[in-house]
Amino acid sequence: MKIGIIGKSFEAHFDTVIRRLFARMQAEDVSLYLFEPFRAFLRTKGMLPGGISGSFESHQSLPRDLDIVISLGGDGTFLSSVNLIRDSGIPVVGINMGRLGFLANISLAELDASLDNLLRKSFTCDERALISLECDTPLFGDFQYALNEVTIQKKGTSLVTIHTWCNEELVTSYWADGLIISTPTGSSAYSMSVGGPIVDPRCQSFILSPIAPHNLNVRPLVLPDHAVLRLQAESRYSEFYVTADSHSHVCRNGIEIKLRKAPFTFRVVNAASFFSTLRNKLMWGADIRN
Repeated sequence: MKIGIIGKSFEAHFDTVIRRLFARMQAEDVSLYLFEPFRAFLRTKGMLPGGISGSFESHQSLPRDLDIVISLGGDGTFLSSVNLIRDSGIPVVGINMGRLGFLANISLAELDASLDNLLRKSFTCDERALISLECDTPLFGDFQYALNEVTIQKKGTSLVTIHTWCNEELVTSYWADGLIISTPTGSSAYSMSVGGPIVDPRCQSFILSPIAPHNLNVRPLVLPDHAVLRLQAESRYSEFYVTADSHSHVCRNGIEIKLRKAPFTFRVVNAASFFSTLRNKLMWGADIRN
């Protein structure tokens, strides 16, 4: 079995977990390929396992025949894997060494049992939709996609006005701190934090959630993901931010952005059901009185 591992630096109290993970991989005769910055970090800690088959540092050098990629960290680390995996179809699973962990949803307590399933290839995958971002000027290099959300946000203290069309019909002009355009995967992230709905990742939709709108009757809006959105923003500062997941870019007034569903999906290993994740991560049904 060929497995890729993506990770970032971690604190010393995770050393035992990482050593246990690598020992299990070696015992199962797994061919391991490490993300190069993670490999360099392990070397500085004296934890680089023997028998590494190779490394990769970009989508171009990613081995295309990997059976699975393991993300070690939190949801931020998981999101960073999207630019590496892209449209290769390699499934990704997240082992949570962070905090909340909606995407990286294998807890350390579940690690051994989850590894059993992964090494037996006894798992299924969700096909997660991405947002494709189109602009006359490429904003994010050669990868203009987001798994969680695209946002337009103010720069400075003044509000930003975001004129929004759906299939060339005017929706409204948002006057707010910003606007989040989320996939169902991202509905439990930034969008949720500003009052947007939680949407099952199997749904096919875009969620538009304004950030601190000046007009309080402007509410989150759910649209079908076959729609094409066109956005044009303007601010008193003549500039505003556009973000795609964890990447950001400063744009000037008048720039036009189109958003549509990407022509490929991102495969996420089903390590936990959507509803169990809600119960465990958001404490649904928990009552401290009991």
